[in-house]
Amino acid sequence: MNLAIFFDPLREELTAASAASTTLANYATRFLDSFPDWRTADLALIGLNEWRGSAGGEPAVHGADEVRRRFYQLQKGTGSLRIADLGNLRPGLTLEDTYLRLREIVAALLEQNTVPILLGGSQDLDYGQFLAYETLERPVSFAMVDSRVDMAEHDTAPPEDAHLRRILMHEPNFVFNFAQLAHQQYLVAPDVLAALEKLHFETLRLGQVRDDIRQAEPLLRQADFVSFDVAALRWNDAPAYCPANPFGLTNEEAAKLAWYAGHNDQLSSFGLYGYRPDHDTHGLAASALATMLWYFIEGFYHRRNETDFQSRRFIRYAVGLPGSPAKLVFYKAKRTEKWWLEVESLADSAIKRIVPCSYEDYFKAAQGDLPNRWILTQALLG
Repeated sequence: MNLAIFFDPLREELTAASAASTTLANYATRFLDSFPDWRTADLALIGLNEWRGSAGGEPAVHGADEVRRRFYQLQKGTGSLRIADLGNLRPGLTLEDTYLRLREIVAALLEQNTVPILLGGSQDLDYGQFLAYETLERPVSFAMVDSRVDMAEHDTAPPEDAHLRRILMHEPNFVFNFAQLAHQQYLVAPDVLAALEKLHFETLRLGQVRDDIRQAEPLLRQADFVSFDVAALRWNDAPAYCPANPFGLTNEEAAKLAWYAGHNDQLSSFGLYGYRPDHDTHGLAASALATMLWYFIEGFYHRRNETDFQSRRFIRYAVGLPGSPAKLVFYKAKRTEKWWLEVESLADSAIKRIVPCSYEDYFKAAQGDLPNRWILTQALLG
């Protein structure tokens, strides 16, 4: 597929190599005169400037370029850094056309095992990101990091306020699991959270993330893709969205979540949406997002491909319980000390899934209690 027809090249000022040979500017292949070879890249950066799904309209400045300006001045991290910057996506004639264009592009990258990093535009663009996974013809899981839960029902709501509902209501339905992270409960209607609970999806409020950010790691580790809204960050740390919010994730917490996402062996695309450079007068938010991208990429190059649970890289723990099931099986990776839980369907023993969990889940089982993660996964298995 010739992806070049969908993209505009970068401005020369964004493609010049840095004087310092150790910066990222000297390690990414960027679209200037010729389109980069995305098939051999590990990661592909895609700039987005589509705002028709937002009530706030289009900013005067291209947000992805403002982030790039700072990203390429950061120092190279770990790994060979095979990054292709494909430039900026040309929006379709309609918003729906843009969604379908993203579907086609992301699907092509997934087929080549190249991880797309989608940067900029309103968060409803994750619907196009999601549609690409329909081509995999298997159930997928995803996670969303946002201060709100975008499940608006009324017809007049802008797409950025209803994109999660559209994803979950999509037919055919190929969503296995969903996790909502860092939402602020006073910004979310109780019936919305009740609906997610009824669907057996996991949620982790901002306060819970702040109390122990490690609890977010298993939720991000089970995701095939992540959609991250810059509005999840507090305004003082990232003044680049509207309306302003004094509460939210700190830059350090957001970077940690980005690292968790990048380190997930299963994750195959990452979207960082909602950045409005018009509000970012000093470039603080652009620097925050650039650093988040750095941590995502650093996490990616620290992946361990821990998927063979029968190998010697894992320790297997069997925990007896007083009721049904009589036993739970856990796996712990020797190198990273990450935990997984084996869930066998009570309705059909042939159906089994090994899901990410935490040490706290193992500890709870060892005390004789069923972990909530087992209960939710059991319900999803039917």
